[in-house]
Amino acid sequence: MSDVSAVKAALKSQVIETPSWGYGNSGTRFKVFAQPGVPRDPFEKMEDAAQVHAFTGVAPKVSLHIPWDKVEDYAALTRHAEDLGLRIGAINSNVFQDDDYKLGSVTHPDPKVRRKATDHLLECVDIMDETGSPDLKLWFSDGTNYPGQDDITARQDRLAEALAEVYGRLGDDQRMLLEYKLFEPAFYTTDVPDWGTAYAHCLGLGPKAQVVVDTGHHAPGTNIEFIVASLLRADKLGAFDFNSRFYADDDLMAGAADPFQLFRIMHEVVRNGGLKPETNVNFMLDQCHNIEAKIPAVIRSVANVQEATAKALLVDMAALSAAQQSGDVLAANGALMDAYNTDVRPLLAEVREELGLAKDPFIAYLASGNQERIAAARVGGEQAGWGA
Repeated sequence: MSDVSAVKAALKSQVIETPSWGYGNSGTRFKVFAQPGVPRDPFEKMEDAAQVHAFTGVAPKVSLHIPWDKVEDYAALTRHAEDLGLRIGAINSNVFQDDDYKLGSVTHPDPKVRRKATDHLLECVDIMDETGSPDLKLWFSDGTNYPGQDDITARQDRLAEALAEVYGRLGDDQRMLLEYKLFEPAFYTTDVPDWGTAYAHCLGLGPKAQVVVDTGHHAPGTNIEFIVASLLRADKLGAFDFNSRFYADDDLMAGAADPFQLFRIMHEVVRNGGLKPETNVNFMLDQCHNIEAKIPAVIRSVANVQEATAKALLVDMAALSAAQQSGDVLAANGALMDAYNTDVRPLLAEVREELGLAKDPFIAYLASGNQERIAAARVGGEQAGWGA
């Protein structure tokens, strides 16, 4: 896409969903570090998400995590979000933080535990109905630690049974997004370890089931952009969980470890129509900001995704296609590298100015005084987060 006006239009219409848990305290399995000003409830999380949207202009959706974001009145939370210029995004289930799930949730050998886990997933669909959320996002920590611990195929049957029941509960405008993860916390077998397993289950369920690609959930050296292209080709890419990793599932800021990889992924998204509204790909962040301030980190992550998208939009597709058709390997690679090596920050600054925003959202937020304001105001009470 070489038309600058078209590139700007695509960037202005981009929507990036931020995670409620990205605004709370988080850490490693050893320690969670508390920070001043962290939200104490989902309503304050919405207020922080609204700051990100106010300074970036492209983050109007917020994912919820149940039970971390459980409230008595979801209609009130939805209204609060709407008053802030936001809307509720995906509802994320949690079947990994209960003692009953030590041997699995929906794949557990005990049918009582499986029933408990499936009921929670159905509860999440109820919350979708109350909040207007279109997406149910499922991640299972289920798996085994030792050979012979459980029957591998039986666990797949149990998984399929639970997914089918929940799928049948979805409304016409709702969908199921199935995430996969190579390993952790299960270390021998994971019940949904890769995109092929997730794709097979989604294919068996129907058109309202699609795959989530978490960019941190792969073995080193995995060609994630190939996975993205393949799922787009099959109309089975439902969403991203953008984050960055050096070693495993590090949940660092998107684009922090390998911005070139993020560009390559976004190139396949652009090339295969993934930015078009009808494709309905949800561009979500899934990050834990353990040592950095929450709101600035989310703003930086959103900006990193924007930069990768802008570079992908600047690829000279005609030159790339001609080089590919003629077998000119160097010219084809050069077409990608020319776009990647372009400094798109001035272009994004123009886009933001045209939207009535500051050129640099990160600097503008730090200058706004909001970080100091929430640190002073949010004193007392229990901060949101997960313990370790």
